[in-house]
Amino acid sequence: MYTTNITIWRALALAFIIYNSSFFTNSTQAQNLDSLWNIWQDETQPDTTRLIAIGNFAGDGYLYSKPDSAFYFAQLQYDYAKSNGLKKYMASALSMQGSSFYFRGNYPKALEYYKKSLAKWDELNNKKGIASALNNIGNIYNVKGNYPKALEYYKKSLAIKEKQGNKKGIASSQNNIGTIYFRQGNYSLAMAYYQKSLVNYQELDDKKGIASLQENVGSIYDQQDNYSLANEYYQKGLVIYEELGNKQGVANIFYRIGTLNIEQGKYSKGMEYLQESLARNEEMGSKVEIASLLISLGRLNGRQGNYPKGADYCQRGLELAQSIDVLEQQKNACKCLYDNYKAMGNGNEALKYMEMMRVVEDSINKEETSKQLQRMEFDKQVFQDSLVMAEKERLVEEAHKEDLRKKTQNRNIAYGIGGLVLLLASGLYSRLRYVRKSKSALQVEKDRSENLLLNILPEEIAQELKEKGKSDARDFDMVSILFTDFKGFTEQSSKLSAADLVNEINHCFEAFDGIMEKYSIEKIKTIGDAYMAAGGLPVPTDDSVKNTVLAALEMQEFIVRRLQSKVQRSEPAFEMRVGIHTGPVVAGIVGVKKFQYDIWGDTVNTASRMESSGEVGKVNISKSTYGLLKDDAEFAFESRGWIKVKGKGEMEMWFVSRSS
Repeated sequence: MYTTNITIWRALALAFIIYNSSFFTNSTQAQNLDSLWNIWQDETQPDTTRLIAIGNFAGDGYLYSKPDSAFYFAQLQYDYAKSNGLKKYMASALSMQGSSFYFRGNYPKALEYYKKSLAKWDELNNKKGIASALNNIGNIYNVKGNYPKALEYYKKSLAIKEKQGNKKGIASSQNNIGTIYFRQGNYSLAMAYYQKSLVNYQELDDKKGIASLQENVGSIYDQQDNYSLANEYYQKGLVIYEELGNKQGVANIFYRIGTLNIEQGKYSKGMEYLQESLARNEEMGSKVEIASLLISLGRLNGRQGNYPKGADYCQRGLELAQSIDVLEQQKNACKCLYDNYKAMGNGNEALKYMEMMRVVEDSINKEETSKQLQRMEFDKQVFQDSLVMAEKERLVEEAHKEDLRKKTQNRNIAYGIGGLVLLLASGLYSRLRYVRKSKSALQVEKDRSENLLLNILPEEIAQELKEKGKSDARDFDMVSILFTDFKGFTEQSSKLSAADLVNEINHCFEAFDGIMEKYSIEKIKTIGDAYMAAGGLPVPTDDSVKNTVLAALEMQEFIVRRLQSKVQRSEPAFEMRVGIHTGPVVAGIVGVKKFQYDIWGDTVNTASRMESSGEVGKVNISKSTYGLLKDDAEFAFESRGWIKVKGKGEMEMWFVSRSS
């Protein structure tokens, strides 16, 4: 979808971190900031009353709008609590300070303070505080994209809250867990957790929680292209945020409504909402949101043909994302810059940002391929060393034989030397046999390494990589991109065990791999239950478009046969959509580790849209692919007319089949 996802984890954090930071906030809503400050200043008040007041003053008055000021007032709370030995208020102050760094985009500092807060709650064995701190730490891992770690902390927090019967805390954790599933594309599980959380907040009449959940539920409908329901939920959330004076919540909703309008082609209205959201976030210094909005504005300007302005927005977004070390936004900004410079005809700049994007993508878990190549080089060196050692031993053996010939006159000495030579010869022979075996084993391992590399990369690219240590990205003018996707995968997979599910997907993908090899189509990658391949690279051929379509038809035929066989045995089975589009791409590998041959460009996006706009059991092709094959008697075509495509307006499509 169009949005860069201002990242829904931020939305829920905005509504819930205040609960974690201002730990004791039972009566805050009924008091204004002036009265809270007056209570703090009144030295006749009990210490605990004053500490609650200054904590709520920092949270309700400044956390969202001026987080640096919130840190200052939380420090007053911490110092006073420390001087009076009140550790739970020290822990609450540390949490507030962590949140102030969170909203400024300084995640390392936020994590540091959240962990300090957790240590204090642990000292007190305060379960409610521990659960709150665990939730906050989960938020940090969430924003950094470490979803397994975030989910681990969220579930620990939820378990404590459930034991305590803390309904508000349970709702918060349910929301957060839903967000993890949302970000992983599991919308059914995300919706289940969101609905549970929403019910809890409604029972508590918690306006902040309700607003956040309205926004989150709207985002799921947004992802599913149900624009009317998405807008309905966004508007509900906006009304509540405005009633509460929650500036960050209002800014987030403006962003979402803006992108929703853009997805529907209402660019002018969408631009207004994005600009308003940007202004509000700049006022509050919310760096992650600012970066997301700059990139979104860059994309929108590029879409409207204003490429220089689009590139300027995205450059600002990239620099900000780099300053706060948020990789997802860096990748989005690089993609935006690539698209804009490519449209301006500045190929060098476009390629620079494409390479930068690939480096960002490969910055996590990229050691294994490097180690594999290092092992190959090591094996080669061991092999060479073994040959050198064998030659040295051969020379030693010759020298000993020469000595034996010179000393044959003395029989006893000769026998003694003869025995010695026999012993040495036996040792050398054993050594030579060992070298030969080692050489053979090394050759086997070398062959395995070669085969592994060829399984990862096309032969031409692998050869170039071994010779040069790198492979240059290349432009291809005519590549046919094929995408497949199983219909109802989530529903069907729920009927299978994990082992059976993996076996079924593997069975299908192995068949697809064989079909790709048959038609000389390059498999690019699999993404979950999706399969992606390309015809016409790395070596372009005249029949690549035709072969790609033939391969797609054979894949569908395989799935149909598989379905019939499964149905006869009353076993769950998959149906599949296939889409193909032909056009220019950039292909290659970037970086020095975790190599993957990949392709980029609008052709890839369009091919994906062909698949999602298709029907099960059929092969859906674009106008460009149809134009190249329409006169081929081997195929029959069924015009589908103009179909609305997300992000691209209406496009002409055809179903293709074998000619009868």
